[in-house]
Amino acid sequence: MTQHTLTHPAATAAPTTTRRRSTNVALWTLQVLTALMFAFGGVNKLVGEAQTVAGFEQIGAGDWFRYLIGALEVAGAVGLLIPILSGLAGLAFIGLMIGAVITQATVFDGDMVAVPAVVLVLVTIIAWARRDRTKQLAALVRNR
Repeated sequence: MTQHTLTHPAATAAPTTTRRRSTNVALWTLQVLTALMFAFGGVNKLVGEAQTVAGFEQIGAGDWFRYLIGALEVAGAVGLLIPILSGLAGLAFIGLMIGAVITQATVFDGDMVAVPAVVLVLVTIIAWARRDRTKQLAALVRNR
């Protein structure tokens, strides 16, 4: 009887379900923390926090660029928290963070390039793990 219980499909399904649930909780935790980080940074850009303004002046693109990046960060932060948009938000942040890595490496001489590089890895994990959500969103858009 014990051997039958060990080989029964229900006995092997429980660890998989638990693992899937744990992975989902970890991923949502990552998404919430990442969303908070981007929301904080985006709001700082939008309200004109002094250090942020100075950084964008060094880039030389003007206030319009700071406002654009701030708005994208806040919108993306919200997107990370909406299940159907979470994968797309991750993809969008990949593009944004590639730009940040390049900017840190060229404009700021690589002083803090590790920060956007680590964030790039994190948003790549989110985009990859939520790729099914992106596929669902694409299917919804196609079917409209």
